[in-house]
Amino acid sequence: MGFSLSPLAEQDGFRLEAFDTIGSTNAVALERAQAGDPGKLWIVSKQQESGRGRRGRAWTTSHGNLAASLLLTGNFELKTAATLGFVAGLSLADALDAVCPAAAFKVGIDGAGDSRGGKSPMRVELKWPNDLLADGAKLAGILLESTQLPDNRLAIVVGIGVNVVVYPDDVPYPATSLMKLGANCDAETLFLALSDAWEENSRIWREGRGLAEIRKRWLARAAGVGSEVAVRVDGAVLRGIFETIDEDCRFVIRDNEGERIKIAAGDVHFGAVASARAE
Repeated sequence: MGFSLSPLAEQDGFRLEAFDTIGSTNAVALERAQAGDPGKLWIVSKQQESGRGRRGRAWTTSHGNLAASLLLTGNFELKTAATLGFVAGLSLADALDAVCPAAAFKVGIDGAGDSRGGKSPMRVELKWPNDLLADGAKLAGILLESTQLPDNRLAIVVGIGVNVVVYPDDVPYPATSLMKLGANCDAETLFLALSDAWEENSRIWREGRGLAEIRKRWLARAAGVGSEVAVRVDGAVLRGIFETIDEDCRFVIRDNEGERIKIAAGDVHFGAVASARAE
């Protein structure tokens, strides 16, 4: 089975370029934008040799995993376009619900069943600002990049990487893959569902006009609400309780003095990791 778009995505004018191996789907999408591509273009691959994550970190995409980047162009402001990361997170979570429902996951991340000899329940959550977790381990990451076009429109690339068969073991946080979790799903099947879920959520978003509903849906799937967090921001570590994300999708914590702090960008650590790894 090769990569393909959902019928709904095709009807809405989306296009697809699929590769078996690629340097970086985001880089190719940005190249297409500079060459005059009108957007609504998905670039996908099962292997990425020079992918990157937030803050220039490497993102490994071994063969069989999913690397997908969506190129969009328009007159929207950068602040508005940045909220597409939340659309992407919701779309990926919805896609996983469709092709890998909770019942499809055979085990938890430690490989153990529950106390009754059955299988551990699986919880897929969204971690601010752009990760997807399965039982607390990173399953997927999202990276937004942008470039200004000659006609002053903005090109936005929404990059999505999912550990389908392999996950990195040289990272300072727990990671996992669909295969390790026992889910029988390949990159092509997941992308098909993702292209469909993107249609639904982007229509709700409506170039930022429906952001309130996106925010509501995202919070319903958010990891760590009400728990202790540490957020590294420009070398400093802020600690408190994760309360919500605000109307601009900033991370909101309440510190020990009761002050609400709004954070636009940073690395978030929950629970015990908040104490052990944020410093």
